[in-house]
Amino acid sequence: MKKIYLAAAIAAVLMVGQIIGPANAQTKTLREMIVGTWIFGVAEVLAPDGKKSFPFGETPKGMLIFTPDGYFSQVHVASDVPKIASNNRLTGTAEEYAAIMKRSISVFGKYSVNEEKKTVTFNIVSASFPNWEGEAQERTIDKLTADEFVNTNPNVAGGRGKASNYYKRAK
Repeated sequence: MKKIYLAAAIAAVLMVGQIIGPANAQTKTLREMIVGTWIFGVAEVLAPDGKKSFPFGETPKGMLIFTPDGYFSQVHVASDVPKIASNNRLTGTAEEYAAIMKRSISVFGKYSVNEEKKTVTFNIVSASFPNWEGEAQERTIDKLTADEFVNTNPNVAGGRGKASNYYKRAK
C-alpha cells in the first residue's frame, strides 16, 4: 500500500513539473530572449508628416547578432546596392561609394537591456557611419518573441522621423 502512495506521489510531482516547466520557460528576461542571430526583414521610417520610406529598400539583406556576454553586431544593406565596376573595393568611383554609403550601415559594440523600460541600448564602438562612434543609441523593444523582434529608433538622424526595424530569428 505504501508503494502505491509513493508511486502516486512521484507521479503527481512529475505532472506538476511538466505544468510548471513550460511556464518558467516563458518567464525569460528580455535580455535572455534577445540573445542570438536575427535576420533583417525591413527598416521602415515614419516621417513627422506621416509618410513612410524604406532606407534599405523593401527587400534588404542583413542581420543583427546579440551575444550572451553583451556584444552586438548589426549590418543592413539594400538589395540593390551597386557593384563596383572595377571589381576592387579600393578603386570605386565617387558615385559608387556614395550609393553604397547611402544604402548600407554596419555597427558594432556592446549592448544593454532595460527590462522595465523595454529598451535596448547600443553602445557603439564603431560604425560604417563614423559619426556614431562612441554614441549610446536607445531603441524601444516593440515586439520580442521566440521568432520575431521589432525595435524602434524614435529619432532618426536629421529629424527624418522614427525608424522601426523588423527581424526574424535565424533558423
